[in-house]
Amino acid sequence: MDKMFKMTVLLFAALLTTASLALGKETTYKTDDVSVSELFSLRIEPRMFNWTYEGLSEQFLYRSSLEGYPDLPSWIRYMYSPEYHSGFLYGTPPLRTADTRVPIEIIALNRLTYETKRLILMLAIHRKQPAKHVIQMKIDNLNWVHMMDPGRIENLKNIFRNDLWLESRPDLHVIFMDSAVKLGARLPLRPQQREGVVVHLGSSAEFSKRMLELQEEVKPLYKISSCTYKRTSVQTTFENSGFKLDWCAFRMVATEDDIKALPHHPNESHKHGAGRKEHQHFQLPHSFPDKWDAPLKSEVPERNYSDEIAISFAIPGMIFALLLCGLTIILCFQHEKLMQKSSRTEYSPAAPNVQMVHYSPDDIKSTIKLKSLRDVPFDDTHSISPTDSFYREGSPHIGNMYMRPKPPPYKLAGNANSPTLKRNGNVEM
Repeated sequence: MDKMFKMTVLLFAALLTTASLALGKETTYKTDDVSVSELFSLRIEPRMFNWTYEGLSEQFLYRSSLEGYPDLPSWIRYMYSPEYHSGFLYGTPPLRTADTRVPIEIIALNRLTYETKRLILMLAIHRKQPAKHVIQMKIDNLNWVHMMDPGRIENLKNIFRNDLWLESRPDLHVIFMDSAVKLGARLPLRPQQREGVVVHLGSSAEFSKRMLELQEEVKPLYKISSCTYKRTSVQTTFENSGFKLDWCAFRMVATEDDIKALPHHPNESHKHGAGRKEHQHFQLPHSFPDKWDAPLKSEVPERNYSDEIAISFAIPGMIFALLLCGLTIILCFQHEKLMQKSSRTEYSPAAPNVQMVHYSPDDIKSTIKLKSLRDVPFDDTHSISPTDSFYREGSPHIGNMYMRPKPPPYKLAGNANSPTLKRNGNVEM
């Protein structure tokens, strides 16, 4: 991905350069003096290219790189500020770049007229003794672009040069500065809040007594990553100048080795880059340090997708197999329970609570009544035999203990003088 991005940037730079040459624009050259281990910053704005800002949002586009290469050196950063409608080049030259000249190519595009211009910024890096005592701090109420203002930097220096660290007056300078979010801090909850900026100030002078007392005051806060609610004895001094510090991030370092060990030090990335690339820096010409070196094809890592494809099929397959086994076991047990229940229902005797009735007059004078056979004792004479006229082959009622018996003959009830008595052996109805 990085290689493709760099190739895209290189192609874009070539197109812009070709366009500028086609329009017949001359290249502008500018020289800037910088020192080793001291922060430099350059504001890129339209007046550098004899353009006038017309109030349009994102009217100008800038691209910067090492001349002839697609990217900047590792110790130089470029950021664009929509608030100021300008770009900023900033960084801290490492010790190995001393007494060299680094050409930075800046190509500008006017989106209103599609005019392009080219500027070569020659950074002349001078040798300077690195600072032996460094103060690291985090300012919460400002963004990095606000600290690019030279007047605000001078206000911060004056706090130490005139009040806290008088011994640093001759050579106090900014070693490093960058956005706190880019260094790992969290974005604020509200977009209106400031992101914060990390600043390192250094000097060769020894720390003053008041600075050592301040260090002892904030030392118990080192175990906390961030604490904007804490206040110190010098809180008012910083707030009167417009700075609100995070005292949990306030550090004082006394040796050069410890300075390089700081997590935000600009030379930290180079300390771990020993090996082939570090060796090649010494092989480059003395006037062109930190050139981008394209990797060899054999050094580009290759990715094998066979293992990932196998895992992507194996894991869902195992889950599906487990679910299928569980569903099969559930269905088998459910079927067995249904079979057992059906078997018990088929071979169980009929319930004895069958309501049966027959005609049984109690006496001659009584009327015909219906009598329930529910509580009648079992009588074999009323049971069904194979010779019974009610027997049917395959009848579903064979298994019942109480079957409907033959109805009894009708008996007449009434007086002896009734006209319904027998006459001549017949019954007159």
